[in-house]
Amino acid sequence: MRRLMMFGLVALTSVGGAVSHAQAAASVERGDYLVNSIAGCGNCHTPLGPNGPEMDKALSGRVVEQSEQYTAIAPNLTPAGEIKDWTDVQLMKAIREGIRPDGKVLGPPMPFEVYKGLSDSDLSSIVMYLRTVPAVENDPGKSIYNIPLPPAWGPPVTTVADVPEGVTAAYGAYLAGPVGHCIVCHTTFGPTGPMFETHLGQGGVEFHGPWGVSVSANITPTGLAEFSDADIAKMITTGTRPDGSAMLPPMPYGFYAHIKPDDVSAIILYLRSLPPKP
Repeated sequence: MRRLMMFGLVALTSVGGAVSHAQAAASVERGDYLVNSIAGCGNCHTPLGPNGPEMDKALSGRVVEQSEQYTAIAPNLTPAGEIKDWTDVQLMKAIREGIRPDGKVLGPPMPFEVYKGLSDSDLSSIVMYLRTVPAVENDPGKSIYNIPLPPAWGPPVTTVADVPEGVTAAYGAYLAGPVGHCIVCHTTFGPTGPMFETHLGQGGVEFHGPWGVSVSANITPTGLAEFSDADIAKMITTGTRPDGSAMLPPMPYGFYAHIKPDDVSAIILYLRSLPPKP
């Protein structure tokens, strides 16, 4: 059973207090870049057809995961969906804290354990972009949870500062954490969720789908030792190993192909800085 656990990026997040760092200006362009590259929102929220994502129905929602524990539905994020009646603040709270306007708690597999670290400006940019996408009439249904959900995924988040862009481990940590949630899929799960404190980046999480079973890789220096930075960049953005073999979903390679080279370099720099795990 997967139960999400909140992951604090202390340097970025302020709960109940202000952060003095300057914020970048939010923009539709920034939101477009994040949603359609490193965040890969369409990987869960775009319907799948026999040939892959149905891009003419982008972000209109679908069934993401079905198990004994739950049937998870990624909702319609276009202006035709339920969120058209939500304010920007309400939508941002739903994304970052997992709380709907009616007070109900959203459930997994939405990675709230890292989304609480999304900066104010990036979160605003994502919402601004979602308001501009074409409206697609599609009702994917409602999620059903047969497991208890907590009253909240953590305390309210008041403000989150920007992490300066650049080829730095700090910015790479932000992209691989709050934005791309790479560390969620690539961290070994325990009874309460990803074991960030002890197994960060160790991998070993199974994903079942039409492709069969894929297992997330060890992305600490132990697992990446045999690969050059160019090898890792190619795997992230094309889903192709150095020997030419194809990697399996659910990594959203089609979205990752649009990540800026400097951002890929920052992510790799961060991964190289992680404590090695066996």
